[in-house]
Amino acid sequence: MRPSHRSADELRPVTIERNVARYAEGSCLIKFGGTHVLCTASLEDKPPPWLRGQGRGWVTAEYAMLPRATHTRTKRESTSGKQSGRTQEIQRLIGRSLRAVTNLQALGERQITLDCDVIQADGGTRTASITGAWVALHDCLKWMYGRSIIKEHPLRDHVAAISCGISNGEAVLDLDYAEDSAAETDANFVMTGAGALVEIQATAEAAVFSDVQLLAMITLAKAGISKLVELQKSAVA
Repeated sequence: MRPSHRSADELRPVTIERNVARYAEGSCLIKFGGTHVLCTASLEDKPPPWLRGQGRGWVTAEYAMLPRATHTRTKRESTSGKQSGRTQEIQRLIGRSLRAVTNLQALGERQITLDCDVIQADGGTRTASITGAWVALHDCLKWMYGRSIIKEHPLRDHVAAISCGISNGEAVLDLDYAEDSAAETDANFVMTGAGALVEIQATAEAAVFSDVQLLAMITLAKAGISKLVELQKSAVA
């Protein structure tokens, strides 16, 4: 039995609330069980310096964990003057995931920054961030289209992410912290609405895993992400 008493293929309760930040061009609060992430999308009317003059835009991301998002207070990274390797890795993952489904040419010479701030953490913060960031990005692009800033909607597809793992020898979906901290294998999957893979991160923690177990996790992830995409569609309908 899983600590949360869920079945192996069962997601935690997921909710998406849009338009939660008054000044952002797009925003949402996404909750994966006890993991709550505020995602905002901010438009800049210029691309990053290295992309100027190329006629296309950019989508990037920043990620942060609020000091009391966890059981004990963690120092703000801004006070130490540098980001941790984990933070940099996660925000790059978020940016790559959203760019995979965005027509950057249609965006023009502009940049959209997705800020993903973890209010409360209970495992799966990066997967919740990616899933929520898509909604914030969608609403930012819709805002731009409604004001004739862009001539077409640059999003090609949905993108969402979910964690999987091997716990007590079994492949399970959407690990919370209690399960993640004790799992033999920890993995994160990013997929499009069409079911194409964007990225897989899989690590043997307490024991190595087989190709059969990897395929079992991919199967779980594909079904879980399909449900998340349906939630995204309902949220932006």
